[in-house]
Amino acid sequence: MYSLDRALVLGAGGLVGTAWMAGLACGLRRGGVDLGEADLIVGTSAGAITAALLATGQDPDRLATPVRPADSDGTPPQVDGRRLGEAFAVLGNAAANPAEAWRRVGRIALAAETGPEQAHISRMCAMTGSDQWPDRKLLITALDAETGEQEVFDRASGAPLPSAVAASTAFPGIYPPITINGRRYMDGSLRSATNAGLAAGARTLVVIDPQAHLFPRELLHQELAVAGAHTVVTIGPDPASIRAFGPDLNDRTSWEPAYQAGLHQAADAAEQFRLAWKTGSGMD
Repeated sequence: MYSLDRALVLGAGGLVGTAWMAGLACGLRRGGVDLGEADLIVGTSAGAITAALLATGQDPDRLATPVRPADSDGTPPQVDGRRLGEAFAVLGNAAANPAEAWRRVGRIALAAETGPEQAHISRMCAMTGSDQWPDRKLLITALDAETGEQEVFDRASGAPLPSAVAASTAFPGIYPPITINGRRYMDGSLRSATNAGLAAGARTLVVIDPQAHLFPRELLHQELAVAGAHTVVTIGPDPASIRAFGPDLNDRTSWEPAYQAGLHQAADAAEQFRLAWKTGSGMD
């Protein structure tokens, strides 16, 4: 029944969620749980950064402080506040017709003034520490900005790894849609914060969701049912981590506090987590 032993799903959460997941992964590694050993890693938005980092064998400690490209002058991304507000307004009323909402958000993303694509690709290459797909199975999610349809990139898709990660993190109004194989792609979290259903076939499934405290979990539960794993481990930020996050998940000043919070949370959860990772005993 199961084609994979262990799968890891890493969800969306902005810059702050990226830092927290890296701290969590680092702390778990110190506690004897190397998430990079998963047979399959699925990354969405912020999770795509940490997924690429772990799948390519990078030390998550490289994200203890923000990483910028060597050719960067430190200028922050060019946010188009008006278009960002429009995107949130559409998403807030997406329940009746999600597919149409994703297409509308795509049009907003394509019209936004958020700087050059290559600048965002360079940021993602610097953060992940690799420009080559790993041998380990890695899936990176994005949405086609014109059709609103999901795209799942892997090493066979013809997309450079930094471009795939950049596309998955290209939230409308914050970062530009990324061109891959002649198409423009935007943030994979617009469809689902975790896309956990892509991990179908794994016996043990670990889902790390930086936004677990912000949104209802019905969609995640549906995706977990699709995945059908024997053992499911889900983890979101604990109260101390939520305090470290602050109100804005893209606030770069919260990066280091969020990383440290993830590190500390891992220390509390490591033994229970290790049991699940090694033997398939669940926790939630």
